[in-house]
Amino acid sequence: MAESEDSERTEEPSQRRLQQARERGQIPRSRELTNFATMIGGSLALLAMGSSLPASLMGIMRRSLALDAALLADSSSMSRMLGSQALQAVLALLPLFAALIVLVLLAAMALGGWNVSARAIQPDFSRLSPLAGFKRMFGLHGWSELGKALLKFLVVGGVCACVVWWLFADVLRLSAMAPRSAIGHAAALLSRAFVWLCAALVVIAAVDVPLQLYQYKRSLKMSRHELREEAKETDGRPEVRSRIRQMQQQLARRRMMQAVPKADVVVVNPEHFAVALQYEPTRMRAPRVVAKGVDLIALNIRRIAEQHRVPVFESPKLARALYRSTDLNEEIPSGLYLAVAQVLSYLFRIKSLNPTLAARMARPDPTVGDEFDVS
Repeated sequence: MAESEDSERTEEPSQRRLQQARERGQIPRSRELTNFATMIGGSLALLAMGSSLPASLMGIMRRSLALDAALLADSSSMSRMLGSQALQAVLALLPLFAALIVLVLLAAMALGGWNVSARAIQPDFSRLSPLAGFKRMFGLHGWSELGKALLKFLVVGGVCACVVWWLFADVLRLSAMAPRSAIGHAAALLSRAFVWLCAALVVIAAVDVPLQLYQYKRSLKMSRHELREEAKETDGRPEVRSRIRQMQQQLARRRMMQAVPKADVVVVNPEHFAVALQYEPTRMRAPRVVAKGVDLIALNIRRIAEQHRVPVFESPKLARALYRSTDLNEEIPSGLYLAVAQVLSYLFRIKSLNPTLAARMARPDPTVGDEFDVS
């Protein structure tokens, strides 16, 4: 039961999955939006150019058909004339071509954004599978494409009938006009008709864009098992993270043990707690905890302190208070200043005395406030 639930893709795609899809070149695209932008942009460009484009093309045709008898003897004259007139035609149509190219790029980037992927142009032989082809034909994608085609036929056909009925009288009046003015007027009528026909494609694009976004998100949906596996790959598997934490703790413990020989005193409990303190009046405002631990770590701290002749002072209350109130490499709280000062002053004094006098000195009993006395 759990495996069947995990196999169902019900979860939204993660950011990592979306990024991987973009790297494969899999992004949402709408051909209908591109078609609409291209057609409506081209028709508006033709309408903006007005009668200048028909006049330019008509002049090119007139010059092409006006042959000079003296040039007929030159075999290369016709090719030169053809090249010259072709160049003039390209220059006349260049604004239209530029507008179409810009609109195609803008329409493509409007939905999926700009994306360059080398993997998208690599051959994918899985697309040659007949079974996959039948699934595409009779699946949701195939039925949606059929529905769009029928909707496009009905919308464009209906708008086309309305435009023909609307411009029918103007078309009939062209027969009564002079040829030059009739050509210009006919171009204007065709441009307006083309604009209205292309505007009908906005209905198809308005349906296709949400549909493409839905299909794109649906194709990238993930199961709960896939989300868990991705989380493991991203954050690391639990056993790997546990091993990393263990190694980090070992390194931190090793660095802490290396600081014990530099300590001025190790306050112990006497076995369960051990806290190493260091105090440099010129660099520190108060003594600092350079190492601390309980049980085995406390015994190890005490052993290293004894090896390096660091004074070990037994004070259960002070050791517990220092361990619980102060983090590693931090200064002790102000409430423990007096107690630690009593210990340090005692140790500094016995260092300056001979062993006989040092043994006769009274050992202090540091006073710890009630706020630090935690049993």
